[in-house]
Formats: sequence, structure tokens, C-alpha cells
Amino acid sequence: MWLPKSRRTDGSADIAEQSSAQYRQSVLVNEVASRVRSILHEIADDKGVEILDLTVQPDHVHLFVSSPPKNEPALLANWFKGISSRKYNHRYADHKGEKIGWARGYYAGTAGHVSSETVENYIQEHKKGDS
Repeated sequence: MWLPKSRRTDGSADIAEQSSAQYRQSVLVNEVASRVRSILHEIADDKGVEILDLTVQPDHVHLFVSSPPKNEPALLANWFKGISSRKYNHRYADHKGEKIGWARGYYAGTAGHVSSETVENYIQEHKKGDS
């Protein structure tokens, strides 16, 4: 799970504001959300990782993947966040100047102590507001 980078009204990022829910912005909507979903699937295909479930909420992304043990969570987060931001901005930044950047950090957990079904149910519950 990770968040889009917070932007102040002058367009600059404010690190102190990024973790506050009050400043979370709903930028992942409509065509932007669809493009992000598509890019995340491309990355998974390129890296040999299976996306079990994916939800792009207006202000965060939930991603449930199956990956070989050699791919540690930090590497997976680096791939999905870094590559998706670069691909999105390369392809779409000229359209209305909409750039995507991700806030520092992410949450990663393993499904080792809970069933895949439990994790998928959690993500499905969050899809109710999925754009």
C-alpha cells in the first residue's frame, strides 16, 4: 500500500504533510486510475510477478502480489512505485501537466500468517470506493 505524493497549492511537495490524512489528495481517479492500473500490470508482467488483487483508490493504492522469495518487499515496492511513476510521467505528463509521484514509504505485509482469501477480502472491501 502506498500514497501519491502530497502537493501544496504552489505545486511543491511538503514532506511533513504527506503522512497526514488531512492532506491526502484524491488524484488517482478516472483516467489517471485506469492508467496507473494498466502500468502496474505491465510492471508485474515484465518482472514475472503475479498480481492477485489491485485496488487504486483516489488517495492510495492496495496491491496484493505473489512473488518468488528472492524478491524482497523493498525491491517490489521500488519496482512498482519507481517504474510506474516514470512510465506514467513519460507517457502522460504532457497531457494537462498531470504528473504522478509517490510519497516516501509504503506498507508491506506478508500473507504467511493469514490466508490469501483474507487479504483479498480486505482489498475487495476497499474497492467499494474504487474509481
